[in-house]
Amino acid sequence: MVKSLINSRKRYMKQKTAAFLVMLFVGMLVWTSFGNVGSAADSDLAQKYAPILYFEQNEKCYPVDVSYALDNSYLYKVGDTTPISMSPTPDIIKNYTKEYYLDNQRGTVTDNGITNDYQNKMATLGYTVYAHVDNTNNVIQYWFFYAFNGGDLNNHEGDWEMVQVHFSGGQPIEVMYSQHYAGQKATWNQVEKEGDHFKVYVARGSHANYLRSYSGMIGIASDHVGNSGKVLKPADYNLEILGSQAWLDFGGHWGWVGSDTQQAVQSSILGQAGPQGPKYREFQDGQTMWADPLGWGATMSQANGTLFLLEWLLYNFMTLFIAFTALIFLAVIFLIYLRHKRHGLGPRIVSMLYIDGANAKSIGNILCIVGLIIAVVGLFLPWYGVSVNVNIPSYPKTGLTDLIKIDGLKGVQVILPDGNGPIPLGSFVLPFSALLAISIIFLILATVGIAQSKKLGRKYIGRGIRLLFPFIIAFVVIMILSSILPLIAPIGNTGNFDINDTVKAVSAAPFGGEKTVLIPDIPNGQVYLKWGFGLGLYLLLFAGIVLIVAGGIEIAARSTFFEQRQFEKQKKKKKPETSVPAEEHKKE
Repeated sequence: MVKSLINSRKRYMKQKTAAFLVMLFVGMLVWTSFGNVGSAADSDLAQKYAPILYFEQNEKCYPVDVSYALDNSYLYKVGDTTPISMSPTPDIIKNYTKEYYLDNQRGTVTDNGITNDYQNKMATLGYTVYAHVDNTNNVIQYWFFYAFNGGDLNNHEGDWEMVQVHFSGGQPIEVMYSQHYAGQKATWNQVEKEGDHFKVYVARGSHANYLRSYSGMIGIASDHVGNSGKVLKPADYNLEILGSQAWLDFGGHWGWVGSDTQQAVQSSILGQAGPQGPKYREFQDGQTMWADPLGWGATMSQANGTLFLLEWLLYNFMTLFIAFTALIFLAVIFLIYLRHKRHGLGPRIVSMLYIDGANAKSIGNILCIVGLIIAVVGLFLPWYGVSVNVNIPSYPKTGLTDLIKIDGLKGVQVILPDGNGPIPLGSFVLPFSALLAISIIFLILATVGIAQSKKLGRKYIGRGIRLLFPFIIAFVVIMILSSILPLIAPIGNTGNFDINDTVKAVSAAPFGGEKTVLIPDIPNGQVYLKWGFGLGLYLLLFAGIVLIVAGGIEIAARSTFFEQRQFEKQKKKKKPETSVPAEEHKKE
């Protein structure tokens, strides 16, 4: 009896155990299935709207898996030259904070070592884009890691950039693109697309993201953007969903920062410090793009048709300028031809060459020629400049160097202080000299065949007023610079010292001044600024005044340079009346 009870008890326990194991197995299947539903849905959604990336033809680096950085870097702590790890892995770096950094051993911020190494391995590395599906904020972020940032504005190891799509009611409504320390947003209708895949135009070297292939020329970065290079469609890259990757928790920098605290601060100021990863990239007062994507979007400027038109005009400026100049030139030549046919052009052709003694008309023409010579000289001399003397420990003592230069040959140049000396940036290159030179040539053509000094004087005055424009425009822009800066500067981006106070000082003294700016993060760190109008702009101002005076003298002279030939009209010949032959008269 006891033995029967024992056997019955054993069968019962086996049945319970078997039932428990079956339930556990089924539960695991159900849990796994539900656990994968969200992941599969996120992957499908991210793939559906994955961007198409357009690169400029001279781009060197493309989105790559972070393993490239880990495989080629040592892990350091700021202030300690002994590496913590010479073979960092995601599990090793995940617990380190922003005081630590990965230093790629294939090169430095001052050479092409990392870029060359990446280029040699690019074929085997392939392309990788990371997607963060944020269901709380209804946002998909697409993150791109680049081996090296080699833009005009700064150079640093590693580069994290991002674009995101914001959804409402399950439909995309707007996009946000990262651009250096700020960005730009646009409605879903404003963005260029192929189906549901939106287009991103990546700036050469800096990897800032733009909405159009002709963008990037507005702003200090002067990014080079285009669709002339590699195009990466979703089928061309591996799209990896971000979630549990251990390297995401690395709070340090994905590139060299500096061997000590002072150098780390300096590299941050000069744009040489490697960036932090997706979870830690800040946009304002400790807020991160990962945790507050819509807050980041709220700081951006809104794209609009006027901006697109301005960018297109700037991008195609030289082509439009040449075409417009050619049309004007043909029109002027045609008018000269008509003048020649009707009245003749006179013995000296160009009326400003009528110089024949000490009289008013000769004096006016002499002054005009002198004014034109002064204007030509002014084209080659500086128009406006801001000079800087950077006083930072370990920074090379170069003395007073140019920070901003404006002249007629190279337009506006921004020259960035760098650890190896100044680096010129082609910030906004316009051929001011070509514009004024063409204007002078057209003035000479406009004086061809003019017989009266009064008419010639009016042309001198018109060109003289135009020569005043560069000085007037520069003066007005500098005066209002402190007012327009808050409208174009990134929200909350004050930099390492108060830029607003510096700009206000420049606006308050447009003709020239100086100011010393302290850098609180660096002991004894300071920047001395000196600014003012250049000789070239003053010469243009003086040339304009000379031409206006010359025009006034010509008008007052009321002289005639030569007698115009009268325009002869051909007289219509009347046909003679024919008499009716007598034989054709009716006989009465």
